[in-house]
Amino acid sequence: MSSSFVITDFGIILEIFIIIGLFFFMMKLDSIREDIPAELYKILGREVKELRPAQEKAVKSGLLEGRNLLVCTPTASGKTLIAELAGIKNIFDGKGKMVYIVPLKALASEKYKDFKKRYPGMRVALSIGDLDSSDPYLADYDIIITVAEKLDSLIRHSCPWLSSVATVVVDEIHLLNDVSRGPTVEILITILKKLLKNMQLIALSATIGNPEELAEWLGADLVVDDWRPVRLHKGIYLDDEIEFY
Repeated sequence: MSSSFVITDFGIILEIFIIIGLFFFMMKLDSIREDIPAELYKILGREVKELRPAQEKAVKSGLLEGRNLLVCTPTASGKTLIAELAGIKNIFDGKGKMVYIVPLKALASEKYKDFKKRYPGMRVALSIGDLDSSDPYLADYDIIITVAEKLDSLIRHSCPWLSSVATVVVDEIHLLNDVSRGPTVEILITILKKLLKNMQLIALSATIGNPEELAEWLGADLVVDDWRPVRLHKGIYLDDEIEFY
């Protein structure tokens, strides 16, 4: 006895074809092979075959040419890889370090583990502790994962290695609107823009209400995309039932 499953909902069928089409036409990693260091291509090639839509848009917006970018895309759409392509490329090209700023210490620890695993040949440091130190040992590291408050303290303590930073990544930049953290992030970005005239700034967020205005303030090109690996369904829960719309 055999059985079959038939999809009759036209909307679902259309969505499946769109998803298949997107994957089929996604930019291949091979297409940027000549634009990134061979070492970086080898590392990424173990896990990445195609670039997701936001990553493709970032590349076409000058990511690999040193352009500043504000990337506004949904969660899990590939924002971190955009930052990696810029920062790791600049390290291999001999331009300087990457500083990766996240809002929480727990997130910093997670990113530190991720970078250590993916880039075993890179010197990766986690700096989230003592606010009364310039941490001169960080001069020997390629990638520095930190939080805004710690980096602000490092700058105020005249850390000697700051001039060797080529890439600054600000994750969750929408926290500029946060009452407690926002002012520190804003001042930090302002200071970095003055101190590091040639840095490449990559700002990431899933939720920004005024992306055009923020991109202008950052001096960055705007990359916006709504693709996500899993479709987001919206609905209302009432009396043990969910009505989707």
